[in-house]
Amino acid sequence: MKSILTVISFVFLFSCSGNSVDNQNCRFLLDIGVNLNIDLSLPQYSQLTFAGNSVYIANAGNAGIIVASTGADFYAWDASDPNHTPNSCSALVPNGLFGTCGCDDDNTYNFVTGTSEGNTGLKCALKNYRVEKNGNVLLIRS
Repeated sequence: MKSILTVISFVFLFSCSGNSVDNQNCRFLLDIGVNLNIDLSLPQYSQLTFAGNSVYIANAGNAGIIVASTGADFYAWDASDPNHTPNSCSALVPNGLFGTCGCDDDNTYNFVTGTSEGNTGLKCALKNYRVEKNGNVLLIRS
């Protein structure tokens, strides 16, 4: 019985350690606390009431926050490209449910999955934030 527990412990230990090695390059973004309330009845957020749209919110997260709507769900992502050190070109420019950074490599991300589109060599997915809907208000939290 003791040997079975030892084997199980080693399996958990080694399976978890592999993930940290793969994500060593995904440390460009800071863990910044986010606590936003978005009132969907305000004109600047009215696009979110329609499926397939996204809105950029400045002065939150690393380079702003992008909130996207699929019609059924809402997603919130940090607007900084996680595959770049933050700089003048690394902020994502939203276009519907996709966003592209302004750097020469034109990294493009999907705002539903948070993963890159087209460039399979990118190791880091977008940093996401929790979204809860309470009436007509979206609560976005880190």
